[in-house]
Amino acid sequence: MIGIQATSIYEPERIEKAAELASKTAIPEHVIIEKFGLHEKRIATDREHASDLAIAAGKKILQEIDPMAIDVVIYFGSPFKDYQVWTASSKIQHELGTFNAYAFEMMNVSSCFPLAVKVAKDMLRSDAELNNILLVGGSKESMLINYENPRSRFMFNFADGGAAALITRLATKSEILGSSIITDGSFSQEVLVPGGGSVNPVSAEVVKEKMQYIDVPNPINMKERLDPVSIPNFTKVINQSLEKSGLALEHLKLLLPLHTKKSMFKSLCENVGINEDQAIYLTHHGHMSALDPCFGLHLAEKNEVLERGDIAVLVSAGTGYTWAATAIRWLG
Repeated sequence: MIGIQATSIYEPERIEKAAELASKTAIPEHVIIEKFGLHEKRIATDREHASDLAIAAGKKILQEIDPMAIDVVIYFGSPFKDYQVWTASSKIQHELGTFNAYAFEMMNVSSCFPLAVKVAKDMLRSDAELNNILLVGGSKESMLINYENPRSRFMFNFADGGAAALITRLATKSEILGSSIITDGSFSQEVLVPGGGSVNPVSAEVVKEKMQYIDVPNPINMKERLDPVSIPNFTKVINQSLEKSGLALEHLKLLLPLHTKKSMFKSLCENVGINEDQAIYLTHHGHMSALDPCFGLHLAEKNEVLERGDIAVLVSAGTGYTWAATAIRWLG
């Protein structure tokens, strides 16, 4: 049985409360709590980078399994890493002592965890020599935010953390079911870091104009085009992941989404026919690139939210724009 056998998370020690975020952004604290759906988030230290956050989470998984039993290490975290043109997965493989594993990276910004779970399942199905795949991710995207830029307002929930998941063909805790993915590349230029790439290489001008931070070049155009398709696409991938599993929306017991503004979270729950308490909403963690659904699954198990036979769906979306969902059956 191919499934997610274990998850782990790493939370940096520093907590940034809504009041502190309010003072940085001039947005009232009650708006951050009620509209942004954020009470607090974690912020990494200057010495903690994406690879370190991923390693810290991965070490917890390896308390349950011999590192030498890992066949593949896949980094699924933020593309904003310690260095440019650099594979965090190689460092992670070495630092975790998973010396029998080969390592590579998947990068699809915030949508990547449901995708990575599907890829790991497909790899185990197609290669009989593989038994255990370790997914590891880190996010330090709080560093990418310019709080003086109103165009990036909806990303003020960006936070830091690490997450990991063990995918195995010998699973006893869960079974990975169907997946569904939608990409609409017409949104490919809507959210990006304009400086530091080959279009605008690092320069004094890039720094002066603060182009090293994430930006939304045309927020009005993006909102007008994205709002009509976002919830329908979320709903579609959730529904299709269940249909491909031989199930329907009425079988959904728990939703594990990325962290979004409260109104979008409420709309998503309504559209798939669940109560808000049937979803893990990361009010005290914020948005950590691709890590959110993995955090949600870990917290669900920790808080004993899932019961044997329950159907859960990991769902996320990433700028670019890709919506992805993977269903699982809980067996633990």
